[in-house]
Amino acid sequence: MRRKAKAGMADSMVQLLAGQWRDAGLKAGETLLLHSSLRRTTRAIVRAGGQVAAAAEIVLDSVLEALRPDGTLLLPLFNFDFTTGAPFDIRTTPSQMGALTEAGRLRPGAVRTGHPIYSFAMLGRQAEHFRGVENFSGYGADSPFAMLREMGGRIGVLDLPDQHSMTFYHHVEEVKAAPWRYHKTFEGDYIGWDGVATTRSFGLFVRDLERGVVTDVDAMGEVLWSRGLYHGDRPGEGGGLRLIDANALFGAVSEVIDQGKAEGLLYRIETPAAA
Repeated sequence: MRRKAKAGMADSMVQLLAGQWRDAGLKAGETLLLHSSLRRTTRAIVRAGGQVAAAAEIVLDSVLEALRPDGTLLLPLFNFDFTTGAPFDIRTTPSQMGALTEAGRLRPGAVRTGHPIYSFAMLGRQAEHFRGVENFSGYGADSPFAMLREMGGRIGVLDLPDQHSMTFYHHVEEVKAAPWRYHKTFEGDYIGWDGVATTRSFGLFVRDLERGVVTDVDAMGEVLWSRGLYHGDRPGEGGGLRLIDANALFGAVSEVIDQGKAEGLLYRIETPAAA
């Protein structure tokens, strides 16, 4: 009976949360890239009688429920160990982007893309579209960020500020050849689906540390709110989910870069303190 009660609670929470995501504007059938913090949602699940260990699966099921029947979910599996010389194994290297993303990586049927630093897990109708994607540059024109735009997808952020979520900004910066960043190549051991290790090279469009460039994007987030491009809830309010069209975001950030207004909206220069 206790097991049935727990299952019933989980099902109820899935439906409750799916309703919250719909209220924020999430639509059945769409393609969604989701960044997330589960801290607040997990507390709500525990208050309802659930367990912390089950929270990520409940949230994952709730998002997929809201996207059904034909939606597609992209989850960031970013892991930065390859940049420090650690091998990348596409079969087992975990996500460093939180419990929801790791639950997605381990979900049967998930498709994982192959960049060793900026990989993604895909679930849903168009997941197979991403199978075999091994983009050279993490944010480049052949990356899942660009594919999301091509598919008319949206980006969702759950209870995180822009500063800790909106990696898509860097995609726009690379496409626009932003001068405060540059291309850097990382080489290391790469273990593919066949278990064979080879030495491979992958790129990132990184910030110019010698110039003191620091990513600082929360102000750009406020611009997006003021223009009505964000829909839903701010972090810590309501369900905590906000949504934005990827192409609309690309256009807004491109405009800022083209007009020379990126400093203070996308980055700042931090000069070293005098000795």
